[in-house]
Amino acid sequence: MPMGALILTGGASRRMGADKAGLDWGGATAVARVHALAVALGATPILTVGREVHGFPAVTGETPGGGPAEGVAEGARVLREAGCAHALVLAVDAPTVTPEDLAVLLDAAGSAAFDGLHLPCVIRLADLPRGSLAGWPMGRLLQALNAERPAPPPAAVSRLRGANTPDERAGLLATLAH
Repeated sequence: MPMGALILTGGASRRMGADKAGLDWGGATAVARVHALAVALGATPILTVGREVHGFPAVTGETPGGGPAEGVAEGARVLREAGCAHALVLAVDAPTVTPEDLAVLLDAAGSAAFDGLHLPCVIRLADLPRGSLAGWPMGRLLQALNAERPAPPPAAVSRLRGANTPDERAGLLATLAH
């Protein structure tokens, strides 16, 4: 089944103190690493959601400040038009996630996200609620999708959570160096 990818890039990066998408992660920006992950998983097309970042194609929600769920809904519309049945939704602040970390989500029959985490997730596009999702948090969207919630692989939890602060980034960079 065809799968596209959406990379969420719209956050303000307040806790990080710098644009998370453009931070260097072992020789590549965060958005380039997450894009490469989506490519490795066979996703096409791949869009950033929230704003155009570093030349990657982007979609924005219809309502300024509408939040991630609305951006995902707008990206989903573009992916459906491209013939996709599923969307892999990734966060730009989790650039050390591996294909193996996502295997359980990719094997799900419908929408899925790890228990306790809203991202990454896989969304079956046909199940998206109709109408505006402005202001919806990702947890509400996943609930509306009746998403499966498998346990995350224990060794992958820090990679899946990503880096929202300089200290979290330093910890992930240290593991990336190994």
